[in-house]
Amino acid sequence: MYPTIVDFGPVGIHSYGLMLATAFITSVFVIQHDLKRRGFVSDIAATIVVAAAVGGIVGAKIYAALLDGQITFAELFSTSGLVWYGGFIGGCLGVIFVVVRSPNPTLATIDIVCPVVLLGYGIGRIGCLLAGDGDYGPPSDLPWAMAFPNGTVPTDVPVHPTPIYETLMSFTFFGLLWSQRLKWESFQGLLFGASLILLGVERFIAEFWRITPRVFGWMTAAQIFSIVAFVVGIGIVLWARSRPPVALASGPAVKNDAVSETSETSAPPRKRRRRR
Repeated sequence: MYPTIVDFGPVGIHSYGLMLATAFITSVFVIQHDLKRRGFVSDIAATIVVAAAVGGIVGAKIYAALLDGQITFAELFSTSGLVWYGGFIGGCLGVIFVVVRSPNPTLATIDIVCPVVLLGYGIGRIGCLLAGDGDYGPPSDLPWAMAFPNGTVPTDVPVHPTPIYETLMSFTFFGLLWSQRLKWESFQGLLFGASLILLGVERFIAEFWRITPRVFGWMTAAQIFSIVAFVVGIGIVLWARSRPPVALASGPAVKNDAVSETSETSAPPRKRRRRR
């Protein structure tokens, strides 16, 4: 593997950081594209992704520190201890904070952002694979098993390349949501709920090929959290489907979740002047 792509002595380009930057740029581009398509303010795309990244890192570090029973300055700013579900919660709070304060309709904007989380997550897992950071699975004799002798968490034993599994699942689920977004966006909240369901499914499956402590029988803490995300997602989908579809406006949107369209027939009739 290639944890460091280019080394300039004290400064270098690391594969994990490069893929995080790629995920950031790609997510901004996709979110901005869909915001423009919907007639929303698109300049907040970068702010949304930054809020997700910062909130995710802070949430992951705080949750990891709480699991250890203490929070220290060194732990908060170290490169280890990033807990997935802590990061997910922190990232969601960061996104919600930015979206609520934006001029865009809240729920419709969240519907645009949530599917892109799967895309960014899949790209980030490529960085985990290149860095060999310990996100791989147990030993395996399958033809595609890989060793990570030069990884940041090295192993000479062929193991399940779990980051590849996660990338493939994430890209597949993102493609599914992206292909259906035009049909579902009139039911505000539907894409949000579907994203939670697929995020939960992805992580629940991936945990079977990860070296993670089991906390509840054969289940890991991430799998328990995945079940919660799955159930909440189903609830949001059912709620979104129970509401009447929202008419999609072709012009700039306003700050509410019920977008109404105006037509020429709704305008007051003009009086015609008689020619003399």
